[in-house]
Amino acid sequence: MTYCVGISVREGLVMIADTRTNAGIDNIATFRKLHVFEEPGERVLAVCTSGNLSVSQAVLDHIQEGLENPDTGAVDTLMSMPSMFKAAQLIGRAIRQVYATDGRSLEEHNSRFDVAFLFGGQIKGGKMRLFMIYSAGNFIEVTADTPYLQIGEHKYGKPILDRAVNYETEMPDALKVGLISMDSTMRSNLGVGMPIDILTVRRDALKSEISHRIEPGEPYFHDLRERWSAALRAAHIAIPRPPYIIGKTGVLDTP
Repeated sequence: MTYCVGISVREGLVMIADTRTNAGIDNIATFRKLHVFEEPGERVLAVCTSGNLSVSQAVLDHIQEGLENPDTGAVDTLMSMPSMFKAAQLIGRAIRQVYATDGRSLEEHNSRFDVAFLFGGQIKGGKMRLFMIYSAGNFIEVTADTPYLQIGEHKYGKPILDRAVNYETEMPDALKVGLISMDSTMRSNLGVGMPIDILTVRRDALKSEISHRIEPGEPYFHDLRERWSAALRAAHIAIPRPPYIIGKTGVLDTP
């Protein structure tokens, strides 16, 4: 299982990914799922992956080594694309290429062609963008109304993002809330786990601001987990108990 989240706010972009892969309870390993492609001053691009590991790795190889452009005959790579939209299209083409090569074989062996990508960043001359790319190669883009996208085990972290993040959220707070959503996911699903990779990019900076791996036992993340748990306990204790009582007839009544 996987959990990755991308948050696009006015100040810039936050991307967070876990590293656990799971092919059974006795076959757990660590693989990087947040990949950064950067040429400072020209472009900074980030790709988060989820789903079948062999498929996602093959797609990453294609976008780095290049795919032939059917219109021009040129070899397109992620670092040669002129815009974020064209780069997202290239990832979609790479997914379809891998499906054409391996999709039938996977299905014959009862293995799903299951993959999804978060793709965000900025190319010089264009605006910062964040996309979610599906296993069919099609994609959607984040909006100011819903400034985040998730792939993988997203349901446990989504309520926190819904309540605490909007387009005007400052980047340090967006990173903090994203980490809380990651912690909530890890507590509820053992298939998501540390280390955690994080990336922040300021709008128009064209370079990464923070590119860091959070290892188990890191003091800040441990403190964040403890403080969030304590805050939740204090919040529910502070809320009055429900005013309903069981009457003599066994039916709920209000006092």
